[in-house]
Amino acid sequence: MSAGAVLGWLVLAALAPGSAHLRAGWRKTGLTLISCYAALLLALLAFILMNDLGTLAGTATQDSTLTAIMVGTIVLGLAWFTLIVHSFVVLRPGRLAQAGQILTGTVAGLLAVAVVVPFGWAAQTAQTSRQALDGIFQAPENEGGTPAPEPKPEDPWAGRDRVNILLLGGDADDNRTGVRTDSMNLASVDVKTGNTVLFSLPRNLEDVRFRPGTPMARRFPAGFDLPKDAGGGSSDLLNSVWEYADAHPEIFGGKQHQGPKVLMDTIGYTLGLKVDWYALVNMWGFARLIDAIGGVTISVEQDVVFGKYNEGLVKAGTRKLKGADAMWYARSRTNSDDYTRMGRQRCVLGALLEQADPATVLTRFNQVALATKELIRTDIPRPMLQHLVPLALKVKNAEVASVQFVPPLINTGYPDWEKIRDVAAKAVRDSARTKAPVAASAPPTTSPSSTLSPSPKKTPAKKQGSDDPTKGLTEGCGTSSAKG
Repeated sequence: MSAGAVLGWLVLAALAPGSAHLRAGWRKTGLTLISCYAALLLALLAFILMNDLGTLAGTATQDSTLTAIMVGTIVLGLAWFTLIVHSFVVLRPGRLAQAGQILTGTVAGLLAVAVVVPFGWAAQTAQTSRQALDGIFQAPENEGGTPAPEPKPEDPWAGRDRVNILLLGGDADDNRTGVRTDSMNLASVDVKTGNTVLFSLPRNLEDVRFRPGTPMARRFPAGFDLPKDAGGGSSDLLNSVWEYADAHPEIFGGKQHQGPKVLMDTIGYTLGLKVDWYALVNMWGFARLIDAIGGVTISVEQDVVFGKYNEGLVKAGTRKLKGADAMWYARSRTNSDDYTRMGRQRCVLGALLEQADPATVLTRFNQVALATKELIRTDIPRPMLQHLVPLALKVKNAEVASVQFVPPLINTGYPDWEKIRDVAAKAVRDSARTKAPVAASAPPTTSPSSTLSPSPKKTPAKKQGSDDPTKGLTEGCGTSSAKG
């Protein structure tokens, strides 16, 4: 056998274990290896065909699954390494000339190392995932500090038709005490269809009311009201609720860190919904997540100036923004009011939802996992991820509507609380009536009474005179669907 033939059979053995053994006359060993390999491939194919992408992605978030992936890939990697080495031995390279022995031995060594690399990458990815998830998601606890019950596989939503997750953008910093939530959005998701309504609440909402009977309601029976700051500013706006609750544990009988719970309950009471969990995103950590997926493409309607001395500029036009520029676009106060900023933040969220597809996240997984670990704080229980991940994939292909509680819909200085609840209730009803997409090739259908867009990408024109505040998530944001 020539050196070229030895190398050819080695490469074939790396792709089809046992082939080199058959060539060398090790018939029983070769047939056993090929049979095991074929059985493994068929089992893997059957597993993939029997489970949809959402189920597989959800299962992959579980600690036991990640551990199994780590151990399994390490074992398979070592087995493949051993296979290449043994295949080389049974092909009897010692019968070759010295030059042929050196060549085939060198290539065999390189090939043995090369086949291990994908398995090592998979094991590292599983380890990175586990570390990131452990750092973000904590074990669920009840009020008494006892572990909360695991979600039931047959009904993980405990009878709920929708789950409501509070998405917060915080400005916590090493040079700043406490957390102020300058971006507050409640995502209300239909667990069957994935249809979602994103409610945006302004940071400067005044006279905030608390649920009757709660400690904050007893402290502020007529609404959140504090004396003016030394500089004339207000510290009793909606974005200060978390910070105030954290700073005054005496209101809660000495309990510390009540800010998240109080803000969740307050926003839930304001909208007439029950908030299930929250996720707090560090706004500048969010920029690292955008960088991790390679940036987002956004249609900038007009120049956005930013910086302490107005030295920065995001130019108008459709462009791909890096994380820092995307955050400045979303947060700049120069020549902007809070409501314009809320609109730009909605556009960034919409662009991220459209462009962070599974393929992009997978190819940049390690960067995304590390960025996510640094920027998110949440009370979502780790076991719920198995069910929330498939739901998130549903949301990408479902209808996502947006309601912003800004003027002229409401007066932030004198809010009409009943109107806010009525608008929220109608948006949820409309979302529930809208059917989920039947198939990718089928034309979208909507209920005649629905005010939601037929897809998250396109929004029909509203009738003249319509005062319905419900919009598509990216309505008014221009074209931002380029994957880039």
